[in-house]
Amino acid sequence: MDTSIEKWDFFELELTGPKGGNPFVDVRFGAAFRQGHRCVEVDGFYDGDGAYRVRFMPDTEGEWTCETCSNRAELAGRKASFRCVSPGPGNHGPVLVSNRFHFAHADGTPHKSVGTTCYAWVHQGDALEEQTLATLRQAPFNKLRFCVFPKDYDYNRNDPERYPFVKAPPAEGERYGWDFTRFDPAFWRHFERRVGQLRDLGIEADIIVFHPYDRWGFARMPSEADDRYIRYLIARLAAFRNVWWSMANEYDFMQGKSAADWDRYFALFQRLDPYGRLRSIHNGHRFYDHARGWVTHASVQHSDLGKVPEWRAQYGKPVVVDECCYEGNNRHCWGNITGEELTRRCWRGCVGGGYVGHGETYVNPEEILWWSKGGRLVGSSPARIAFLRKVLEEGPAEGLEPCASRVVPAACEGCGCVGDGYFLAYFGIHQPASVQVHLPPGKRYRIEAIDTWNMTVQPVREAAEGSLEIELPGRPYIAVRIVARRP
Repeated sequence: MDTSIEKWDFFELELTGPKGGNPFVDVRFGAAFRQGHRCVEVDGFYDGDGAYRVRFMPDTEGEWTCETCSNRAELAGRKASFRCVSPGPGNHGPVLVSNRFHFAHADGTPHKSVGTTCYAWVHQGDALEEQTLATLRQAPFNKLRFCVFPKDYDYNRNDPERYPFVKAPPAEGERYGWDFTRFDPAFWRHFERRVGQLRDLGIEADIIVFHPYDRWGFARMPSEADDRYIRYLIARLAAFRNVWWSMANEYDFMQGKSAADWDRYFALFQRLDPYGRLRSIHNGHRFYDHARGWVTHASVQHSDLGKVPEWRAQYGKPVVVDECCYEGNNRHCWGNITGEELTRRCWRGCVGGGYVGHGETYVNPEEILWWSKGGRLVGSSPARIAFLRKVLEEGPAEGLEPCASRVVPAACEGCGCVGDGYFLAYFGIHQPASVQVHLPPGKRYRIEAIDTWNMTVQPVREAAEGSLEIELPGRPYIAVRIVARRP
């Protein structure tokens, strides 16, 4: 049988094996994939009812072979082959760090990260989850943060239909009981289906491995259960090209985890993920040391976006402010800023050379808030963030660098540039009627005024040079784009 797999898609081999005992812990199963002199070893997983699967994402075209290995004879030494063919439309491969502070897909296509957060959307049942996907299909976001485990917090008190582990009698004094040695394949099939649907929408799945908002006991699992869970998660999901790993949401709020635990989790992902997916960890009050070698980019919670250049310099890596407060009206100070303010923070972080995530927390009688359950977007910022994404994607592929710009010295909220050929200055809440511009010598520039709230671009000068004064609309949320004209 001739099997063809797109580059950066995944090949799956399914075998039938033992059901008795506890296959999740008793059976070791994996495969070695070979092309020429290259060999990639991949862990497989038990999917229930005697089914064992191993998944592999090829990153080079041509013929591949595989041979399984196992401590059970019926699963060992089984061989298969497939041909890796050219990727189809929309398949640009996994996202990698590029140009030190930015991102690009494996085929070189830039990834200007414009993310959002729906922590517990995969735990809400098919009707609401499909509505969330329909919303995402029309939204500007190309990355989604969400949890493996269900969440217990304000506006999110419902029990999900499925759990990652099978149930067991609760211990004395506990409401819930789990067998942490047995995974529930139905949950995992559902979870990975959602990851695949995000992939097909061109959305990166930023998977949150642990979080503190828990009444079920998943935040308090013993260390051996944590490690077994991580191994299973990697075996099932790592082959999806759109996966990113976030060790935790607000890791420092998880009192039962030590610094050594977080280091161990990072080391496991670094060692066991054969594809080197992006790895981060999200803070509450205290930053993890993002300079550590196993961290690929800084995932930050902070409301002062003016610090992005400082974090870039400190960590030497891409900075993604995944949480800078949410547009909404809930009772918490982090969840009731205006759409104007969230849009402002996104622009300020981006001209500082970073990337900024969106979130929405408008209260409604059904308590279906986007930030937790998904559903529909009702805020005013997504359309403006779509406009920002367009501006970023129209800019240089290599990504913006922060510059204390002499070109536009009055850019009070920041200026990003690429060499002396591109400048994007942001005025934010300031509303000057005119500003001085000092252009690098020897070149002519096109100057435009961008109204980031009303989403318009107004030409200012077509062939400017030297020092000059330009007029601006005299209202807030204006940016100035200056682009060198070709000779």
